[in-house]
Amino acid sequence: MTHIITSLCVREGSCVTVCPVECIVPGEPQEKWPWFYIDPSTCIDCGACIAECPFGAIFPEDDIPETYIAFGDEKQTAPNGTPGFTEPFDGFDYEGNPVHLEATRNLEPDQEINLTEDIHFNYEYFDSGPGYSALYEDWD
Repeated sequence: MTHIITSLCVREGSCVTVCPVECIVPGEPQEKWPWFYIDPSTCIDCGACIAECPFGAIFPEDDIPETYIAFGDEKQTAPNGTPGFTEPFDGFDYEGNPVHLEATRNLEPDQEINLTEDIHFNYEYFDSGPGYSALYEDWD
């Protein structure tokens, strides 16, 4: 089993700093891969990233809620051009660097979303997407 970073991620990045096996990678290019991804073949299932994420975006794969009930004001991200994700997000990562995402939406209190759909994106990032090469490519 691995851990999965879901679409509640807004690229804050502190999860990367606590990962003992360095298996968390920021998605690049960001407009296609807007959040961070965990390599399922490298993750040792320690769970350090869960406690570090201030947005509650990380779950053990088997515990990702099919019915996530929003508290309200959470952001959900998606690749640019995804219908319904039309709000830009401007925030900061754990080091105070600006984060800008084009395709987000605000979740309303008690809004239900299925986060299990995000499992596919995590595996795809490493199976057919850029994976670790994103760390070495200049996407800007």
